[in-house]
Amino acid sequence: MIDGLLKTKIDPMWEAMSTPLVKAGLTPNQVTATGLVLIVVTSLAYLWHGSEAIFGLTLAVAFAFDALDGAVARRTGLSSKSGGYFDAMVDRYQELAVLAVLAFVHDLWPLALACFSGSVITSYAKARTAIEMPVSNTDWPDFFERMERVIYICAMLLLAGPLGEWIIAVGLAGFAALSHITALQRARRAFGMLRAADRQTSSQAATDDAPRT
Repeated sequence: MIDGLLKTKIDPMWEAMSTPLVKAGLTPNQVTATGLVLIVVTSLAYLWHGSEAIFGLTLAVAFAFDALDGAVARRTGLSSKSGGYFDAMVDRYQELAVLAVLAFVHDLWPLALACFSGSVITSYAKARTAIEMPVSNTDWPDFFERMERVIYICAMLLLAGPLGEWIIAVGLAGFAALSHITALQRARRAFGMLRAADRQTSSQAATDDAPRT
């Protein structure tokens, strides 16, 4: 939702921040892959230092770097369908890495599963619709999308530092609820779009079958 509503203001900021990467000659896919490595390393480091505040801060930096691949693609003219697909797949693995580490450290596997399944179903709701009919990637202003989930996790970890690790359990429960609500929100929109397409197809078929005089 944030990315959709503020895209025209956010994109120039990412493009300005991507200047060093463009000058270094990195491709969008290389930036995406580097973002995945940073997330994995940051998550594994949490197993060692055990500080929620440090994890939250380093995740914020790693996720910010990950957001630069689109800016590099726009500035270098290297946007591609394969790159978009690669980015979407990497996003899922990044969330899996973070949630798996939180589940392991805090023994919250059921909550982590609920969080990850909500994220995946949210993504699938749009992807599956695109198989049935052409859809715009920008016309899905849903409540708890990728950027909101990233901000939420980082904020949860930063709050857990001073308030205690009980915030993690409460935060993951909220994450799970919001992600599944958003998945249902997308499914409702998709169902309406597909029913409208079905009506249009039926109406066109009836017109084509009507006798001509």
